[in-house]
Amino acid sequence: MALENASLVTEFILMGLTNEPDLQIPLFLLFLMTYLITTLGNLALILLIVLNSHLHTPMYFFLFNLSCIDLCYCAVVTPKMLINFVRKKNVISYEGCMIQFYFFASLAISEFYVLTAMAYDRYVAICNPLMYNIVMSPKVCSYLMLGSYLVGFSDGMIHTGGLLRLTFCDGNIINHYFCDFFPLLQLSCTSTYVNEIQMFIFAGKNIIVPTVLIFSSYGFILSSILKIRSTEGRSKAFSTCSSHIIAVALFLGSCAYMYLKPSTSGSLDQGKLSSVIYNIVIPMMNPLIYSLRNKDVKIALKKTVTKRKF
Repeated sequence: MALENASLVTEFILMGLTNEPDLQIPLFLLFLMTYLITTLGNLALILLIVLNSHLHTPMYFFLFNLSCIDLCYCAVVTPKMLINFVRKKNVISYEGCMIQFYFFASLAISEFYVLTAMAYDRYVAICNPLMYNIVMSPKVCSYLMLGSYLVGFSDGMIHTGGLLRLTFCDGNIINHYFCDFFPLLQLSCTSTYVNEIQMFIFAGKNIIVPTVLIFSSYGFILSSILKIRSTEGRSKAFSTCSSHIIAVALFLGSCAYMYLKPSTSGSLDQGKLSSVIYNIVIPMMNPLIYSLRNKDVKIALKKTVTKRKF
């Protein structure tokens, strides 16, 4: 994708999360620690899945992809955010800004559909266990992941192409800590009406459709759980499902808040806090929610650590 800049602006300045001097160092340390936890957590989960053959199942295949996306997704945004806390002026080139937005949008959209595939996998496993190996065959799982990435990276290209058509005359200060869609629209000196309609349509498709599919799947799952006679079995299943639902609701809810409402300067300031949830908090939470409470992962971790000792 060629980055053709028809504007006078060659670089942008990122304002960051806050301008309060007293908060810069504490926030830098907080988000640096969060970034390290996210990176180490997702890398550890990826290695565990690769090294342990008993985790080579559809559920962990999807989890492997989710961790890969979270790892890349966080690396696209967080390092630039950390620079904001230690530099007076955080500059990013026009080309770098467009590339950052492209990968951010593509990975975020891909994650929506990976979460949808994971919810479908759990639905089949709990509601139709006898057909699980047939329905969730390696071929089907591969197609689901390929479709997730194709939708993510093609829609990301469409959104980025829309931004490349805009002209930026003289305003180059982005009211955000990364190159996001609506803060960039505010800097354009040409009409952004088409871009806003495009975002509303594609965001609606990529947020509402996965949300409906995910919560429908969990609706059927909860219905099946209620039929379990064992109190311990119901409690365990509820515990797992509730964790997944909270993570998905936070991710999709914060994205919907940011991209499914009209943009104003006030909403952009609030959107910064909302974006921290889906950019930083959720990628850190996913390895904890989907793995640490999982018996198979704990066994795999114990085996891997034991092997390395000897």
